[in-house]
This record gives sequence, structure tokens and C-alpha cells, in this order.
Amino acid sequence: MTGTANAHGAPPPWEVPAPLPPGTPAPPSGDDVLAAAARAREGGDTGRWPDKLPVRERLAVLLDRGSFVEDGVLASASTPGMPADGVVTGVGTVEGRPVAVIAHDFGVKAGSWGERTCEKQIRILERADRDLLPVFYLVDSAGGRLTEQMGFFPGRRGASRIFHLQVALSGRVPQICCLHGPSAAGGAYMPAFTDWVGMVDGQASMYLASPRVAEKVTGERTTAEEMGGARMHAEVSGCGDAVFDEDWQAIAAARLLFSYLPDHFDASPPSAEPREPEATGWDGLVPEDPTVGYDVTAVIDRLVDGGSFFEVKPDWAPEIVVGFARLEGRVVGLVANQPRVRSGAIHVDSADKAARFISLCDAFNVPLLFLQDVPGFMVGVAVERQGIIRHGAKMITAMSSAEVPKFTVVLRKAYAAGYYAMCAPGFEPRATLALPSAFIGAMGPEASVNAVYAGKIAEIADPDERAAFVATRVEEHRAEVNLLRMGDELVVDAVVPGEELRGELVARLRHADGWTRTRGRRHHPVSPV
Repeated sequence: MTGTANAHGAPPPWEVPAPLPPGTPAPPSGDDVLAAAARAREGGDTGRWPDKLPVRERLAVLLDRGSFVEDGVLASASTPGMPADGVVTGVGTVEGRPVAVIAHDFGVKAGSWGERTCEKQIRILERADRDLLPVFYLVDSAGGRLTEQMGFFPGRRGASRIFHLQVALSGRVPQICCLHGPSAAGGAYMPAFTDWVGMVDGQASMYLASPRVAEKVTGERTTAEEMGGARMHAEVSGCGDAVFDEDWQAIAAARLLFSYLPDHFDASPPSAEPREPEATGWDGLVPEDPTVGYDVTAVIDRLVDGGSFFEVKPDWAPEIVVGFARLEGRVVGLVANQPRVRSGAIHVDSADKAARFISLCDAFNVPLLFLQDVPGFMVGVAVERQGIIRHGAKMITAMSSAEVPKFTVVLRKAYAAGYYAMCAPGFEPRATLALPSAFIGAMGPEASVNAVYAGKIAEIADPDERAAFVATRVEEHRAEVNLLRMGDELVVDAVVPGEELRGELVARLRHADGWTRTRGRRHHPVSPV
């Protein structure tokens, strides 16, 4: 019913608002709301951590200027000391490419998670899932707020939902993490579900329980750095990919990594202007003696565009080298044995390292280049107890199931099952190439002779006669199993001198540009291994 004014001009009684009870605060004005938003954007007090960049300065390093659009800035605005509820979320661009971001504000309750913190993170991950947006995580969080346990822990919109969405996004869009501080308790899994984790030395840490809790449970006395610091995770556990001295360096590396990855699984990696290699000359680079070590990165420097090699996990399982690079501007993923470390043999951790990287490349349409100089998988009681067969099977499974174009180069030796794991011809590389001095066999000639003629060798008492017998058999073996025969029987597609190898690979990669994935094949996540 709509009333009309009475004879004295007053509104009818049913339209007169009831008086507010005494002491009732007035509703906030528009200026009050704008002031609250401004306070939220100031973030928490970071004075106790002068060596850390405040969260919005981190975002300024990550994102193109003026590109950030923030969500949920007024979360917990009515609670003093809780700007944006301790997490900044939204979308922006990196080199013009749209991305979603989650950035913890360590100045607000140490970046801990409450109900609204979880809800903000869930909402931006749901948007990334819907719109196929790559996600950058700037992590600096003490974990869940125990004072808000019902908000972040047990329910459908708590931390478990965050992890569920991260797994759903895995292999669909790149997920890149910079770890600037702690990532504690269940929150440690946020970095674990991403594709790359850059950690800031002396600040970043990951652990499921703090040193204090660990001491209560196990009696161990330790420090956060020893149990979950950046160096430990980059060198021992493999949970970290690289270590940086400063916040901005980790973010800059994250931006650089992104330049090698597509926006999502149904796109191609971005190309760049070709550049000449930063090193030339192959004389003496790969020693003919298979027992002499050398640095395979010197080979990589002669193959790829200058300055383009982005190594992943350089300090973990260094007997294998993995990383992204460009050949004439095209992105490739490199998997190379490192002869100067443990002779380049594949160990438990290096098998896992290679498996994960291969899976990442296959998920995001990055062709793979295998550089073989491998004596095989490591043998012995210790590695068998660690499950070398199981871990090796993971590497072989990842390599075998990868549908991206694969190319294999035998630099020097390719022995035993290591030859298989590094993409032997049976696993359908587009081509198997070899340097002129390469050797492929079930084992090295000397080892093979000693295995076949062990009894005969033991019967020869004279050392000189024994040595002569072994040398003769070794030469016979080399004459039977040689590179010419490998080419004759289509094991090797081409024998290429080092100086011509880059050109050969560039041409073959160019001819693979039109590759397509098997229709209906489900894309896979980038699984932790």
C-alpha cells in the first residue's frame, strides 16, 4: 500500500521509520567503506620482517603495471588488524598474458588461513578452473588459524577444497609457486601441488609440523631450517626447485619460467626470436673414453639458443639434468645424463626427477630432447631396498606415455635399461641420432667380455696373457656391436658430428610443428612422484 500525506503534509504513520535503539552505531557511509578498502590495500604491519617485500610489492614485481584487478579486498574489514583477511587474490597479466594470483600477507596473523582466507583462495581457483587461467602462488603462511578451526579445516569450503582444485587444475594450466616464508602444516601441500617451487633462502620453509611439535611427537630437536628450509628441500627432499637470495629474484625466475609454458593444456608454448648458441666448438668436448666425466651442460650450451636454458631442480639428483630451452625460438624440454656426477647413472631420485619433468612437458605440449650418456640404472643392495625398480618404472612410464614429439641423441654411451629409460627407439622417438663415437649395448664392451668369459679369464694364470685375451675379446665385441651396424639395422636414424647436431635438431623440430595429440586422450595431471 502506498500512502499519501495528510492534511498537514506529514507522511502516514506506517511510513515513519522506527527510532533506532539508544547506542546503535550509524551504518557506514560511502566514505567509510572507501577508507576501509584503502586500509586493506595497505596490508598488515611488516616492520618485524625488514628483509621481506610486503605482499603488494611482490605483486608489483610479478604483474604488469596497472593490470591487477583484486577480489575480496573488504574481507574481514570489520575486524581490526585483518586487512583483506591476510590474502590477496585476483587476476592480472604477466607479459600481457592473463593469470590468477594468490598472495599471502605475512603481516596479517603471519599469513595464516581462516574461513574467509580459504573462501577467497577457493573462489580464485574456481575462476582459474573455469577460465583456464595459469595460477601464480606467492606463499608465506603459518598455516591454519586454530582459533578458526571450524572455518578452515573440516568443511566443504575449507583447505581440502583448495587442494582439490589444485589437483583439478594440474596439467590443465601452469601452476607456479614462489615460497617467500613458511608453508606450514597442511598448508605445505599448496606448494607441493604446483609445477615449480622457487624458495627464498633463510626465509622459506615447508614442513608438516613445526620443530616444536616434532619434538613433542618424536623427541627430535631440530630447527625450521634443518627440517624444512630452502636448501634442504632443494638439495635433499626435492620438494623445492630452486633457491634464491631475495624475494624479487624468485618472482623474476617465476616470470621467466612462465615464458616457456603455454596458457593452458590446449595451447602451444610461446615462441621467441632465435638466438645463436652461447658456445661453439666440439673438439674434445665429449671424451671418447666412456669412464671419463664431463659436464653435459657444455653440450647443452652448444645446442640451444644462447641464454635460453632454464634448469629445473639443479641441486637435487644432479646426475640427471632437466630443464627448458629454445632451439631457433621453439621451446623444448631437455633430459640429459650428467657424466660428471655418479657417471650419469640413474638413481632413485633422478628417476623421479626425470619422470616429473617429462610429465610436465607432455601436459603442456613441450617437445622432449633426450641426451644420452648413461651407464644404466644404479645397482646394489641400497638402491634395490629403496625401490630402484619401482622408481625406474615411473620414469619409463612417463617417457613412454608422453605424446609430444621426442628426439633422442646418443652422445657417447647408452647401456642397459638406462638406454630404455632415456627414450630408446622402441619408445617411438621421432628420431634417434648419435655422435660418431657413440656406443649402444646391453653393457660396455669390457663388462660384457668379463661376463661372458668369466670362467676362461679365471683359468689364465699369466697376467699378460689374461690382459691380451680380454683385449682381443673386447675388440671382437666392438667389431660386432658398432655404430655402423646400428644404422644398418635402423636403430640409429643418423650419425651427426657435433658441429652439425644443432642444425639437425632444429630441422627435425621444425618438421614436427604440425603434431597432434591422439583424439580423446585424457590429459593427465603433473603428479608428484
